[in-house]
Amino acid sequence: MGSSKKAVRRERRTFSAEFKAEAVQLVAARRATGATLAQVGRELDVRPDQLRAWVRLQREAAATGLAVTGETPEQEIRRLRREVATLRQEQAFVKKVAVYFAKESR
Repeated sequence: MGSSKKAVRRERRTFSAEFKAEAVQLVAARRATGATLAQVGRELDVRPDQLRAWVRLQREAAATGLAVTGETPEQEIRRLRREVATLRQEQAFVKKVAVYFAKESR
């Protein structure tokens, strides 16, 4: 009987912008000493293709002069849309409260 190994799925992780920036700096420093992207990825417990994407994102941001936020344009749009929706809800609430207190003061 052969041993049946089931692949254990890792939970999806999220990384902060600071972690990504430090990882990109580490990649640059370690690549200068001859280390491979895979070696750096093993050190940080991050897939090499993910590191490569972060390096590319930072390079593109530096070329365009934009700050690196660690999010793609699509992610930024989603985040901003959520923020706009929250602000609209807050604004509607403030209007209702103002109407309520205006009626109370009469």
